[in-house]
Amino acid sequence: MGIADDAVEIRAQGWRRLAALHGLLESALERSLGDSVELSVVEYTVLDALDRQDGWHMRMQQLARATALSPSATTRLVTRLEDRGLLTRVLCADDRRGIYTELTPAGRDLYERAHPIHDETLRRALEDAAAQPELAPVVEALHDLALA
Repeated sequence: MGIADDAVEIRAQGWRRLAALHGLLESALERSLGDSVELSVVEYTVLDALDRQDGWHMRMQQLARATALSPSATTRLVTRLEDRGLLTRVLCADDRRGIYTELTPAGRDLYERAHPIHDETLRRALEDAAAQPELAPVVEALHDLALA
């Protein structure tokens, strides 16, 4: 195996570790949020992104980027959350084609209940992952990024 092959293998190994950590975290969050507040991780991500707007709304395309979903998947997700009374859509006054999304009071209440559950689950899952030798370097890198 040459130097170039070694570099490719190192990158692939890093990617596998990152994917394993992501899967572990997502599974823990799905269980915890689903059992306690009946939200999926991506639904929580939408509520979280909208809550971070500090009372303002967000364009659908911004929300799609924040959730890493396609525009059509974002629209379907927003429709489901709107049907549950958690979100509302608002037409842009300046551009009739623009649609904004914002939290309803019920959506904000659910987010406020879900947020500590999310954070505690994430803390525990990262702590568990840090105890696994193959995942510990990735967890440490995430911790270092958070401190930067």
